[in-house]
Amino acid sequence: MNAPLIAVGLLAALVVFILLKTAVVVPQKSEFVVERLGKYNDTLSAGFHLLIPFLDRIAYRFVLKEEVFDIPSQTCITKDNVTVAVDGLSTSTKPSRRGRPSIPR
Repeated sequence: MNAPLIAVGLLAALVVFILLKTAVVVPQKSEFVVERLGKYNDTLSAGFHLLIPFLDRIAYRFVLKEEVFDIPSQTCITKDNVTVAVDGLSTSTKPSRRGRPSIPR
């Protein structure tokens, strides 16, 4: 009686594992690079996607959100001999990457 119960439990665990490997949700401002059998296959943009289990894998995850860089405060002297403190913020966005990036080996 225990053997069929264990077999059903293992089968259920295998089905859940395969379903988790198949469904992929890519968050907003992100892109995932998919490799099939170790070669570039596709770049997934935001949304719900289905992959082929055991053949497709997510190789890279890119975040495309804005990055804010703080520019430290600097003091300057103007032409009329007034001291002014200047600081700032700089924002940059990463461009969308299509394809596999080159990685030095």
